[in-house]
Amino acid sequence: MHNIETKIVKIEDLYNDSIDQPCEILKNGGLVAFPTETVYGLGALATLPDAVKKIFQVKGRPGDNPLIVHIDSADKIREVAYVDDRYLEIIEKITPGPITFVLRKRENIPYEVTAGLETVGVRIPAHPVAQRLSRCAGPIAAPSANLSGKPSPTDAATVIEDLRYRIECIIDAGESAFGIESTIVDLTRTVPLVLRPGPITMEELSTIFGAVEYYQPRQDEKPLAPGMKYRHYAPEKRLQMVEPSELANFIDKDVLILCSKETKESFLKNVDNVYVLGEFERPYTIAQNLYRSLRYLDKSKYEEGVIEKFPEYGIFFSIMNRIKKAISKG
Repeated sequence: MHNIETKIVKIEDLYNDSIDQPCEILKNGGLVAFPTETVYGLGALATLPDAVKKIFQVKGRPGDNPLIVHIDSADKIREVAYVDDRYLEIIEKITPGPITFVLRKRENIPYEVTAGLETVGVRIPAHPVAQRLSRCAGPIAAPSANLSGKPSPTDAATVIEDLRYRIECIIDAGESAFGIESTIVDLTRTVPLVLRPGPITMEELSTIFGAVEYYQPRQDEKPLAPGMKYRHYAPEKRLQMVEPSELANFIDKDVLILCSKETKESFLKNVDNVYVLGEFERPYTIAQNLYRSLRYLDKSKYEEGVIEKFPEYGIFFSIMNRIKKAISKG
């Protein structure tokens, strides 16, 4: 499994450079890492159960953790899932984009994709390479393109670090725009249920759907969607979270301080052991850099890390969801 010759396909023109080779690899049952606007995904053709099984083997992913099916347009959604007419119009309006919809699966989607569930997460990514790949090969089942438990990759170099010689192909098409995984909304309920927060915020979802609820999974519960269980997004080194004003306590310690630009300027001027995540006033920059910072911690000379605690509204709610899982011992 670890002696595969991995082809690196560099894409500079997102709309015109050839993706014939990765497309054929998918059709032949191989695995392809590909860019989306959220993070890089590790894809297999969703209709090939044996190929899907390889995703779990390569990542070391628990078998009860379902995958997301990526398609290239809302027109294809009824080919993989059943969707109520009342939601189809909304889906058409807000896609393509960083949002996944949990729907009742059709018979052509094998249980290997859904971890035995009768529902499937369906996403229509906005990234042109992801769209073209699905249009060429068919529906693609894909989690993030990293070893299970590690921070998700936002560029091809990180994918290469984790998965080279384990999969057949890695597409390199630059950095992901959002940096955290898609929002997941379950549309099989009376009221839409947010299973994973992401780039589309709770406040935006309430406006889109009229009302939504947020789901808190129990520890012993089977995951209904990716990212709901297990320790995720975690660096290998110890990471703790504290209030911004408490970060100054770590200035003289063998600790990497992860914080916003504003917090550095307020509490940590002229301090060397600081990694700036982004700007509080531009919170999507913090989301984009979060996973990169966690991987930087592991490669740094510091023994452990401490990260700023953020408020829990807007995109910060999604950022805090990832930070809590990164520091979790579960």
